[in-house]
Amino acid sequence: MHVLDSSLTSQVHDYGISHKLLAERGFALGGGWDYDRGSFDCALDEASKVWLRLPFDVTTGRLDSEAEPLDTEIRFGQPYVLKHVYNEGLNESARAGTFGGLINQFSDPADPDDGIKREWIEKARRKLEEIETLYPE
Repeated sequence: MHVLDSSLTSQVHDYGISHKLLAERGFALGGGWDYDRGSFDCALDEASKVWLRLPFDVTTGRLDSEAEPLDTEIRFGQPYVLKHVYNEGLNESARAGTFGGLINQFSDPADPDDGIKREWIEKARRKLEEIETLYPE
């Protein structure tokens, strides 16, 4: 993980508008979202292993598929670049059975803190600068 300085950090914005603006630029709501926090993620490489992440906390309302997005405000956290390299193949410790197969079929990361090359950090900075122009201070 490589943390990036950004004028976006600590800014509060409407979730629905942010979601639309960022989706138009390749970001998606990260899979680890909860009612009170989440992130917008953008793959920086074709293999989807290097990501620019814009974390946020919900300040008003909540993230919910049934809630009106315009009722939710978010405060952006500090952006960062992350790289996740997966082991190829199945996890040797996966349990047999239907339930175990649903949970344990994928292997653990080869190195969850794998080094991030300078080229990806620079690409992330350029992408972040593009996003910052959407959110003047």
